[in-house]
Amino acid sequence: MATPEVAELRRRNEELERASREGREREEALQRELERMRERLQAVEEAEERLCGELGELQAEALEEARAYLLRIEDLSHRLSAAHALLSSAGLPLSTSPVSL
Repeated sequence: MATPEVAELRRRNEELERASREGREREEALQRELERMRERLQAVEEAEERLCGELGELQAEALEEARAYLLRIEDLSHRLSAAHALLSSAGLPLSTSPVSL
């Protein structure tokens, strides 16, 4: 082989080696980025599971409180009705107008 051909082959070989090295570096960087994204996805999924659990607990608590308030209102309504009946049977007038303080 002639010297210029050898020099050209060496230059071309160096270019290919550099391109190969750069390609491996890009691939490694993308692999690291992919791993970071997988870790972030896992963290987000775990947070979503925790939030769903907390939301379920809050919904159950809200339902329990609503039922308790409803029972309390029903109890007070029955007591008020009984008080009105007692006052009425005692012959005391019932005022339907608001009470002035």
